Amino acid sequence: MQGRATDVIRSRAIGSRRRQSAGLVPALALLWLSACAGDQTGTVIAPAAIPAEAPRVTGRERGATDVDHAQLVASFGGEYRAPNALRLVSEVTDRLVRATERPDETYAVTLLDSAVINAFALPTGRLYVTRGLLALATDTSEIAAVLAHEIAHVTLRHASARSELALRSQLVSKVVADVLNDPETGAQIRSQSRFALARFSRDQELEADRIGVRTLARAGYDPFAAGRFLTALSRTTAMKTGTGVAGEPDMLATHPGTAERIILVTRSARLIGAPGLGVDERSRYLAAVDGITYGDNPDDGIVRGRRFLHPGLGIAFEVPEGFSVDNTRSAVLGTTNEGSRRMLFDQVETKVGQSLEDVLKATWNDGIEALENRIVAGHPAVVALSRGKDWTFRLAAIRVGESTFRMIMAAKGATDPEAAFRRWIESLSTVSAAETQSLRPLHIQVVVAGAADTPDSLSRRMAVQDRALDRFLVLNGLEKGAGLRSGQGYKIVVE
Repeated sequence: MQGRATDVIRSRAIGSRRRQSAGLVPALALLWLSACAGDQTGTVIAPAAIPAEAPRVTGRERGATDVDHAQLVASFGGEYRAPNALRLVSEVTDRLVRATERPDETYAVTLLDSAVINAFALPTGRLYVTRGLLALATDTSEIAAVLAHEIAHVTLRHASARSELALRSQLVSKVVADVLNDPETGAQIRSQSRFALARFSRDQELEADRIGVRTLARAGYDPFAAGRFLTALSRTTAMKTGTGVAGEPDMLATHPGTAERIILVTRSARLIGAPGLGVDERSRYLAAVDGITYGDNPDDGIVRGRRFLHPGLGIAFEVPEGFSVDNTRSAVLGTTNEGSRRMLFDQVETKVGQSLEDVLKATWNDGIEALENRIVAGHPAVVALSRGKDWTFRLAAIRVGESTFRMIMAAKGATDPEAAFRRWIESLSTVSAAETQSLRPLHIQVVVAGAADTPDSLSRRMAVQDRALDRFLVLNGLEKGAGLRSGQGYKIVVE
C-alpha cells in the first residue's frame, strides 16, 4: 500500500515520525543498499556463514560498515530468530555462491523481523531477508531465486557502479551551478541525472535477474522459480492496493515493473530448458518456515478485524469502512479499493507548549482553512480542511495524554470526506492493559491436506478476516480453481 496509493498524502505531510522510521538507514548504507523484492526475535547466524571480518572491507571502513549494519537491522524491526529458516537460507546461499563466477566470495545472512516482503544486499556480502518474504515463498527454489538475484548484484559490483555515476552527476551539476554561475542549468542537469540513475538502476535489476536465473540453474534449483515468486509478489501487491492490479513504478522508480521482470526471467529459464528442471525442495522449505511470525508484530501495532491497536502507543481506532490499511514503521496508511480515498495516521513530535493548531500548520505543506477546536473521543483536538488541486483533505491533530497524533483523510476531487473522517477520528480510544495482554502475533502453520480438503476449507481455518481465500492461494502458489494434493503440506495463518 506504500507508494502511489498514499504519496498524495505523504507529499504534503512533513516532519512526522512515529517511533522509529524505516528511513533512518544512514546515507552510506543507502548508497550500497539494493532492495529487490518490493518482510522466535533476533537472528541466529550460523557460525559457518559469518566471516571473521566483513568481506572485502578492512580497517577503518569495517567500523562504519558494522554501524550501518546495526542501524539497518534496527530500521527493519531488528533481527529475527528462526534457526531452522536461517540454516536453510544460509545453506542455499552457500550452494548458490559455489555456482557463481566468484565461488570464493563469503556471505553472511541476516533475517529481519519485518512483515514487509523484501530482500537486499550490501557489497560487503551481507544478505538480508525479511520474515515477510519467507512467509510468501512456497519452496526452497523460490527463496534461492531471490538470493541468487541479490548475490548477482554483489558479484556484478552494481552498488559501486551506481555510486560512481551518482557522484559524477552531482559533481557536474555542482560545477555548472557554482563555478560557472548557472544555477538553472545546474538544476536541469540534476533533474536529468535522476532519470539517468533510475534507468541505470532498472538495467541493473534486469541484469541481476538474468544472472540470477542462470546461477539458480547451475546450482541445481528450478530456474522457473524466479517467475513463480515474482508472480506471487505481484498478486500480493494487487491485494494490498485493493485494485486487483499490481502497482507499477513511475518514471523515477529504480526497479522495472514486476510484469516486465516476470517475462524476462521466464524467457531466461526457457533458454535453459523446459519446465521440470532442477529441484524445488518444497517439503524442506515448509518445514523450515513452519511457525514463523506472519504480519505485523503487535508491539508495533496490529489490525484485528476493522480495529487498529497499538499497545506501545496505547491507542486504537476503527479502520474506516471500505479501507485497507498498511501499518508501516512510521505511519498507518490506507486506501479504498478504487483509490479515491486515502488516509494516514501517525504520531508527531511537538515542542513544549506548542498548540495543536501550530502542530497542523507545521506538519502540512498546503494551505489550511476552517480550523476548529474540538473534543474528540474525550481528547483535545484541532480539525481543519485543506483543498488541493486534485484532492480534498480533512486533518486533525489530537492530544492523548502527552502524545500528539495526526489523522488525515483525502478524497479525490472536490468531495469533502468530512462525514467518514468524523466517524474515524471519533473512534479513537485508549487500549486497556487486558486488551494488550490478549494480543498475540499471527504465525504460519503448515497443515497436511486431507482427501476432502479444498482451498476454501483450509482458508476458513485462517485467522485473517480480510480475503482469507485469496491470501491462502497466494501463500501456497495456487491459482483460483486449483485443487489440493492429499498428503501435501500447505501454509495457513493462525494465532
